[in-house]
Amino acid sequence: MKTFAMKTESKRNRQQGIALIMGLMFLVVLTLLGMAAMRGTILEERMAGNARDRDLAFQAAEAALRAAELEITGATLQPFAAGTARTPRIADGTLNDYWQTTHDWPNQSVAVGWQPEGTNQVPRYVIEELGVTAGGGTGGLGVGALNDEGVYRVTARGVGSSANTVVILQAVYER
Repeated sequence: MKTFAMKTESKRNRQQGIALIMGLMFLVVLTLLGMAAMRGTILEERMAGNARDRDLAFQAAEAALRAAELEITGATLQPFAAGTARTPRIADGTLNDYWQTTHDWPNQSVAVGWQPEGTNQVPRYVIEELGVTAGGGTGGLGVGALNDEGVYRVTARGVGSSANTVVILQAVYER
């Protein structure tokens, strides 16, 4: 009888700890899954923040367009001079690169009198006098012919909460 009891005890003493190893492996897998989920959530948060920032910049540029429209439809217009915020036609005025890199926004634009909440800078605009246009024909997109004078192109610039988020919009108005 004594030999049987010793065999049972020796089997218990020789356990390999497989439950501990499996538990640790399970924890590593759960940790990796948690980290992957966190990475995806952080990326989605950044994307939502960037979309909000761009929307703020777009709204600021829209506000600048509306301010310029009020100026154009007002009783009188200020004189137009090259190198100012109210300028004759700029040759490169339809090129994105000109407005993003070349134009001197701080010195050659009109600042809207207020800054939208959450934005980095005051919205600004430039009014170009397009001068004589080809009148008499029919305009595209269901728009009638434009008069020979009183046509203006407005370029507006809005900045979001980051100085790197810039939206530039253009509109053409007839007075």
